[in-house]
Amino acid sequence: SVLPWTAKNPDLNPIEHVWDLLDRRVRARAIPPRNVWELAGAFVEEWGNISQQELANLVQSMRRRCTTVLNAAGGHTRY
Repeated sequence: SVLPWTAKNPDLNPIEHVWDLLDRRVRARAIPPRNVWELAGAFVEEWGNISQQELANLVQSMRRRCTTVLNAAGGHTRY
């Protein structure tokens, strides 16, 4: 079966949560990036540090996320 899917709902797009995870990891670094090249390098490094379990957890959360968005009629959720 096919669900009606809102095209721009970040709650239903796991990659949005990966970007958030990357952002938080880069911002938490002891020495922040000082230029765009260091920033790009930090993102590449942190991307490589994301575990398969973290990604699996995001995918496994989709049923819960879909239910929450449906219950909120597409409105704001805690995600």
